[in-house]
Amino acid sequence: MDGNRTRRTKFIRPNRVEDGGAHQALGHLRSAEYRVCMATPVRELSSTALSDGLTVVVKRDCETCQMVEQVIAEIASSTPIRVITQDDPAFPASVDREHDDELAFSWHHDIETVPTLIKVAGGVEEARTVGWSQADWQQITGIPSLGTELPVMRPGCGSMSVDPNLIDSLRARFAGDGLSARNVEFAQAEDPFEAMFERGWTDGLPVVPPTRERVLRMLEGTTRSPDEVVAIAPPDLVELTVEKIAVNAVMAGCRPEYLPWVIAAIEAVCNDTFNMHGLLATTMPVGPVLVCNGPGTKAIGMNSGINVFGQGNRANLTIGRAVQLVIRNVGGGRPGEVDRATHGNPGKISFCFAEDEAGSPFRPLSVRRGIPEGVDAITVFAGEGPKCVVDQLARTPEQLIATLADALMGLHNRKLVIGFDVVLVISPDHSRIFHEAKWSDEEVLDALYLATTRPGADLVRGVGGIAEGVPEGFADAPALPKFRPGGILLAHAGGGAGLFSSMIGGWVNGEMGSDPVTVEVRP
Repeated sequence: MDGNRTRRTKFIRPNRVEDGGAHQALGHLRSAEYRVCMATPVRELSSTALSDGLTVVVKRDCETCQMVEQVIAEIASSTPIRVITQDDPAFPASVDREHDDELAFSWHHDIETVPTLIKVAGGVEEARTVGWSQADWQQITGIPSLGTELPVMRPGCGSMSVDPNLIDSLRARFAGDGLSARNVEFAQAEDPFEAMFERGWTDGLPVVPPTRERVLRMLEGTTRSPDEVVAIAPPDLVELTVEKIAVNAVMAGCRPEYLPWVIAAIEAVCNDTFNMHGLLATTMPVGPVLVCNGPGTKAIGMNSGINVFGQGNRANLTIGRAVQLVIRNVGGGRPGEVDRATHGNPGKISFCFAEDEAGSPFRPLSVRRGIPEGVDAITVFAGEGPKCVVDQLARTPEQLIATLADALMGLHNRKLVIGFDVVLVISPDHSRIFHEAKWSDEEVLDALYLATTRPGADLVRGVGGIAEGVPEGFADAPALPKFRPGGILLAHAGGGAGLFSSMIGGWVNGEMGSDPVTVEVRP
């Protein structure tokens, strides 16, 4: 039956299976317009190896190649020359030629422009020129009068082997990709998007089919080997290779230049310090929050301004989503299984943003956490969704500190202290108040720690009719801090208008829970 026939397109399985798989077929590159009757039969490509002597690579769909056809014929009349045509097997008609119909020769010898003239001796390339340069062609061929009737110089055209519509298929076919994931064939009647959902590969939203071509393109974003083990993925303790991360980055919708950030985030969450396994298993509504720093955030187009936590920015959303898909698909961290959150929060799909360093009066979060300034880095924090803090009337640092401290005291429960960290994201309109008063980030943090300290008698269980709180033994404590030392992580981000800031509450922090982790982003 037709519904049982499999598609030519295959998708790489995103989880731990690692048996080998066949390459996706390149498909027929010869365009219908070139299926013509030829007066002289064309030879198929004899070899992808370089031949001693002269070789020229051309295509009909190039005016410069058409212009030098007479020059090629002149060379062939006195000197052996291997002519390789990419598109039309009938071109150039005046000389013997080979048809590089699968672009194997062009791919293996890095033909980026046609025409390309190459001279080889003893199996070693001695000279190469691209396009038409009268002087270069004369020197390489040894024919001083060659092409004197033509313009002195004419640029060539792009080789078909670097055509954006073909390059991924060529890479998969010829690059010796070294990928270990197996291909999954879908029946012709299957909708790939529905099929991936049914197989449990998604976070509930559609994912990009991870074809071999797309995975290889993604791997172009890093210098690291596909088989390099980056981390051990919780909760199932599975080895996470660069390749497996790349597969899930494709599914998340990442661009190749995002891959180093995804890898760094995976390194940051997959360790005992961050405790991703515990973060999955808790019933609290928390997940990894990724705060990104460094010049690379701008280079890949991350958002640090308007709607910084919201929709619309591909880098922010897909980097965070890729991390979650890796933990789900490779590590086995699925909701309803190990993931036991009572409510969860939308940030468990993706919660990733960049700091606005250029507009900040404070040092970047990564710098305060030990990373040199100007170095790309990610800080991962076990956090819930953001909560807005409103103060549109404060005009002094002291007034704004009072508002921020009051909001911070209410984090999770006003009477729960020391156990929970927080990321406090100051907006430009609020940070301006501190900047104009010349307050440093250290002064802001010192003031917040002091303002969020309360007498133990106010925090014990039962006070104010609230059963929650610290044990009765703390009633005589003169001062209990809401946050442990270093428990307030200060960041700067958001739109340039709006007297609002945000706080992102943490999970249980310390040895019994999770500590923030900051790592450098490596290429």
